[in-house]
Amino acid sequence: MPQSRPARSFVRPLIASLSLASLSLAFAAATAHAAPAADIRALAQQEQQPLLDTLRDLVQIESGSKDIEGLNQIAARIAGQLKELGGAVDILQTTDIYRLDDTPEKIGPAVQAVFKGTGSAKIMLIAHMDTVYLKGMLKDQPFRVDGDKAYGLGIADDKQGIATIIHSVALLQKLNFKDYGTLTVLINGDEEISSPGWRSTITRVAAEQDAVFSFEGSDASGTLRLATSGIGSAYLTVHGKSSHAGARPEGGVNALYELSHQVLQMKDLSKPEQGLKLNWTVSKSGTNRNVIPAEATAQADARALKVSDFDELETALQDKIKNRLLPDSKVDVKFEVRRPPLEANDASRRVAGHGKTIYQELGMPLNVAERATGGGTDAAFAALKTKGAVVEGMGLSGFGAHSNDAEYVQINSIVPRLYLTTRIIMDLSDGKLK
Repeated sequence: MPQSRPARSFVRPLIASLSLASLSLAFAAATAHAAPAADIRALAQQEQQPLLDTLRDLVQIESGSKDIEGLNQIAARIAGQLKELGGAVDILQTTDIYRLDDTPEKIGPAVQAVFKGTGSAKIMLIAHMDTVYLKGMLKDQPFRVDGDKAYGLGIADDKQGIATIIHSVALLQKLNFKDYGTLTVLINGDEEISSPGWRSTITRVAAEQDAVFSFEGSDASGTLRLATSGIGSAYLTVHGKSSHAGARPEGGVNALYELSHQVLQMKDLSKPEQGLKLNWTVSKSGTNRNVIPAEATAQADARALKVSDFDELETALQDKIKNRLLPDSKVDVKFEVRRPPLEANDASRRVAGHGKTIYQELGMPLNVAERATGGGTDAAFAALKTKGAVVEGMGLSGFGAHSNDAEYVQINSIVPRLYLTTRIIMDLSDGKLK
């Protein structure tokens, strides 16, 4: 067939051209995939000094948990910066307060910012703006940079978390990335006193999210945490009857005897093998040496790794007080969940595992801890009703939290954390973690 050769000679160059075109497209696609990562890293490096500037400004505002004036000031500062980034920003005041034994009359505000995108993923970033410090202590620990460390009052816990969130959002803006559905930022003002005013808000907003990232500081290795300890308190009150201790002790009901009985019979409620601990730490009774005490009180610290353990402990405490040494005494016990435990789930493992892959792009290892260490955080409130991932420890590496002279963050952790936060938001938004 005379036309067959020309046809074949045409097809071969066409196939070769298509093959070259396919290779070119594949190379272009690979380059396009790599370029954003390179851009993010470069932008993260450019964002380091602005982040330090934000940290300086935040540290210069004293914002102890009970310093309402200072909390209002820092809230306005944070709200203004988030508004400049294009968020719908509100400074919130709470009326839904979970009253704990040490809850102050007034609770500081929270700042909420919502950034609306074009996608469907709902992502939440949380941190807190209150500190443990008293007003006037800033003069002894002002912001300063010494080598690769930035020092300051509350800089590690948790003003670095606020700055990291703000500049991660800024980085996304510079990349013109809006493929998420909503990006919600929530900064509360009462974390250091167990979040009595904002726990319910954190739980409610987090329940709607696909992922929640909490920006408490990390250790030197940058470990992400998928579990935190729950913190509880038990309060035991015994009412007896006073009488003269020398002339007529039998006329009284010794509240101290009954308190001692109760504490001793509760000493075995701890279950260390499963991470449940109950330790009586404070007690008080009596007014005078020669008076049978009419009232006695004790407090206990409780820790747990599972939410259900606190429920069981409270039931056990109520059951124990039914057994009294002195039938005429009255015994009451109150149990507070100051923070529930954060328990690791599959969604959190998947997201944190992806974080390891992102760190590998920087040539760095990333540790992920699934067993609780240290105290509880707001991440536990976020996890109570959500089915999404909750990851703690997204903040900068630091040391000396709650220290009055040596609190700092590692400057060399800024770029990796900005890169991690930005990349993980982008990948969640693009559906790469489903």
